[in-house]
Amino acid sequence: MKIIYSNFIPLKGFHAINLFGIVFVRKDGPKLDQRILNHESIHTRQMLELLIVGFYIWYIFEWIVRCLQYKNRYEGYRNICFEREAFSHDTNFSYLENRKPFSFVKSLFNK
Repeated sequence: MKIIYSNFIPLKGFHAINLFGIVFVRKDGPKLDQRILNHESIHTRQMLELLIVGFYIWYIFEWIVRCLQYKNRYEGYRNICFEREAFSHDTNFSYLENRKPFSFVKSLFNK
């Protein structure tokens, strides 16, 4: 996984963002650790399962729906099924070894 440190990407308030398998990390943010790398690796797997473009279409659509549902952009982001899966398992460093394909779907309905 390629890592790029930036002053601009991701937006302030976020530590890292995975864009097409490249992880952008804020230079002025917290130190990149194994938890964040694992979180972004989970997103990479999700992207590959949905052939990358499908991931972004679904992500944006669900983010809009969740923002309307929670009336808050941050809560909308935290409740996207991809984020729910990644946050739920980012401290389990062997998660990807045993993860079943399309596991994020379970996070659509479970909180």
